[in-house]
Amino acid sequence: MFNPLVDSFDSLSDLEIDNKISELTRKYFISNNPQVQSQIATILEMFKLEIEARSASQRLKEQNNENGLDNLIKVS
Repeated sequence: MFNPLVDSFDSLSDLEIDNKISELTRKYFISNNPQVQSQIATILEMFKLEIEARSASQRLKEQNNENGLDNLIKVS
């Protein structure tokens, strides 16, 4: 998905993204304009995908740390 009004998410923390999701969800339900709701829904989906990607990346890092080769090699 692409929206020209949304910049990169790299500068935002997870908490800031969560706050944006809450704010946009509130604005979505306040709006009565279907076109505005559509744009907000697109941006919301982008934020949610970013959170999912960050969570998956974090889980992968944790999994690699637990199952890394360092834990398999025992030196005595």
